[in-house]
Amino acid sequence: MQKYILSVIVRNNSGVLARVSSLFGRRGYNIDSLTVSTTTDPAISRMSIIVTGDEPILEQVLKQVSKLEEVLWVEHLKETDSYCRELVFVKLAAEDTAARDAVRQVSDVYGAHIVESTEGAIIVELTEVPSRIDAFLSVIGNFKVLEMCRSGVTAILK
Repeated sequence: MQKYILSVIVRNNSGVLARVSSLFGRRGYNIDSLTVSTTTDPAISRMSIIVTGDEPILEQVLKQVSKLEEVLWVEHLKETDSYCRELVFVKLAAEDTAARDAVRQVSDVYGAHIVESTEGAIIVELTEVPSRIDAFLSVIGNFKVLEMCRSGVTAILK
């Protein structure tokens, strides 16, 4: 199974988010992440949706989403052909100097920023492409993760 990034341009009407997300639910497709915001035109919004599946599922999702009345445009964006970013915050246990130093070293390798450091924990922020965040979280998983939150991808074609 692969993760796909969909960029969907919709009319900014009430209920459009519910209609798009319920389409996925009715078809049995899971949304991994979903971000929505208005564009320069307040009547138009952009949705960035991450869905997991294979090529036939991707094709079916693209067809079904494009049939919705409020959808003006839908496209599959590849990470290499678009600008896509996601934000993650991770709070890690760091009760001693060695643990804090190890977290700082990993953070430096990935370009993550320490946003807060206390006696017992460090909060790390990373804004990157989803695959790089996945790799970062894999390495950070060697530490004791107290909390984590990801924003979801936002993407635009190059």
